Amino acid sequence: MRKPIVFASLSIALMLVSGTALRAAMEPAVPVRTVAPDYPYELKKAGISGVVSIQFEVDEQGNVQDPVIQKSSNREFEQPAINAVKRWKFKPARKDGVPVKMKVAIPLQFNLED
Repeated sequence: MRKPIVFASLSIALMLVSGTALRAAMEPAVPVRTVAPDYPYELKKAGISGVVSIQFEVDEQGNVQDPVIQKSSNREFEQPAINAVKRWKFKPARKDGVPVKMKVAIPLQFNLED
């Protein structure tokens, strides 16, 4: 089964409160279940691979909300990418230990070798 490439990064925010710098830890949303997108038959048959960059929000429960295509190498990859991401589940992002919403942007690759 193909596994999409997922990029996530850990960020540490510095907050200034009353002139004192405090560290507020921000843990990123982490995928716990991913679903590979369906490869469009005609593109696979024609030997066409590609990538779709998709942005969405992960809510406090770890659900994907409002996926939007940022760019793609072929429009026929877009709907399969959206359909797959809607089925993903995340460990939600946390700020100071509390679940928070977080925007996530990832590339989904459609490779013939996978």
